[in-house]
Amino acid sequence: MSVDTMASFARLVNPQYDFYKRSGFKEGMPIPIDHAAERVVADLTQDGFFVDFVELLVRIDAEGYMGHRYNLLGMNNVVAGLLSEGYSFDKVTGLFFENQRERISPNWGRLLEGDERKMAVLRLDIAGSSALVRDNPRPKIEKAYDDLRQIVSRAVVSRLGRLWSWEGDGALAVFLFGPIDRMAVHAGMEIIHELFFYNRLRNPLASPVILRLGSHIGQVRYSNSEMERLKNDTVKQAMALEAMAGNNALCVSFNLCITMDANTLDLFSAEKTGRGGKYRLYSIGLEK
Repeated sequence: MSVDTMASFARLVNPQYDFYKRSGFKEGMPIPIDHAAERVVADLTQDGFFVDFVELLVRIDAEGYMGHRYNLLGMNNVVAGLLSEGYSFDKVTGLFFENQRERISPNWGRLLEGDERKMAVLRLDIAGSSALVRDNPRPKIEKAYDDLRQIVSRAVVSRLGRLWSWEGDGALAVFLFGPIDRMAVHAGMEIIHELFFYNRLRNPLASPVILRLGSHIGQVRYSNSEMERLKNDTVKQAMALEAMAGNNALCVSFNLCITMDANTLDLFSAEKTGRGGKYRLYSIGLEK
């Protein structure tokens, strides 16, 4: 593989990468292949693109690139190294994820401060939380809120999502990998379903737990600071949608609706228009 081919592969994961600028070599100069390969890997690792680069190389090794086949020696060792670092490889998507049996971090073990990616956001809020706290003994409140957190966590983490914030009366979940639109919407629907049965079978409180949920999709900038993560416009839009949702209802933005499959969309209300734009609602209840 030539130096230019290596550099072009690197630019597929980091479009700003300039091998010659980073290495100090001038174009046309003879460069030992091993030295160039080490430089590319070191640069991408430093810039936070190592896992992305390995995913790309795995794909190129299996499928080729631009009609050319590449036999990338040692890929099994590279993959084994990532697995030993606590990652798992999903053969369907061709992506490496944190091994969720070992750790679940807000950045999926991938994002760096300031990284901006397209994400789906799910915001939920406990309606009337002040009244719940006032009217119920503290042990029962703690039990109910812990149960709710488990319901939300299962729905989110099982879909490769992450909980970025959990306040006393609300939570923020985000989805980065896979079909993120469906992941966020289905997580919200599952939470509503689970809460429906929880309120009727296991709720220790004197009144039902009521949630409002909102979901939106868009660009989100990652930060190690929870407060900074909440400042994203996409997050703010999800919060605005949550405020428009009724009791135990999910309010999804127009951006999510246009990517939703027809069968799922049929379960939602007709399109509505509010201050934040067009949206649809999902809720369940017993037939009368």
